[in-house]
Amino acid sequence: MVGLGTLVNVVGIVIGGIIGCFCGKLLNEKQQESMNKVCGLCVIFISIAGAMEGMLSIANNDIVSGKAMFITLSMAFGTLLGEIIDIEALIERFGEWLKTYSGSSEDGNFAEAFANASFTVCIGAMAIVGAIQDGLTGNPMMLWVKTILDFVIIAVMTSSMGKGCIFSAIPVLLLEGSITLLANSISAFMTSSMLDAISLVGSLLIFCVGVNLVWGKMFRVANMLPAIVLATIIIPFVK
Repeated sequence: MVGLGTLVNVVGIVIGGIIGCFCGKLLNEKQQESMNKVCGLCVIFISIAGAMEGMLSIANNDIVSGKAMFITLSMAFGTLLGEIIDIEALIERFGEWLKTYSGSSEDGNFAEAFANASFTVCIGAMAIVGAIQDGLTGNPMMLWVKTILDFVIIAVMTSSMGKGCIFSAIPVLLLEGSITLLANSISAFMTSSMLDAISLVGSLLIFCVGVNLVWGKMFRVANMLPAIVLATIIIPFVK
């Protein structure tokens, strides 16, 4: 069944969020803060692993790094574009709307929790490749693997940040669902180098999410999102 991977992913996020929400009620404020920082630390190391995989290679039995110029151009100009559009403000308004209509007006951390969780489970090549595979072949296996990872991540994030994390299922549904439906069109121009670019730049953005979780909001990650689109455009020309 085409689209089953996305549906399972969404359900996994919701269930993980519900479990995390219940567990969060058992933790005091100090324990929730510790869980939040630990979650951020895990996100940082996961993102570093993804970034190093994209930047490091073996040449003549030596480990060499590359793509520094590619990363700099993608992140700098992508962030500039995002700041001009002010994507962060749009997402914050959507988060506030969700907070109101979900009956969570008393949750002051709702919008931030929604945004951080959404970035963590949406950004990355796994969502795109898995959705394309599901749309083209009806094979949802990669999205099922992603579901397990998202289940754990959202459960931990919800326990420390609140139920806003549960609503990250909405952008996952929209993103993966759209890619699944448009899989034939997307696969026609999506090359392996583009997917690698998405994975690398996406890892850097997820790193920023982790930093925000540990040290407080230092990056406007939403305004950095155009870097992913820009990365797929310039990857054939910049190393």
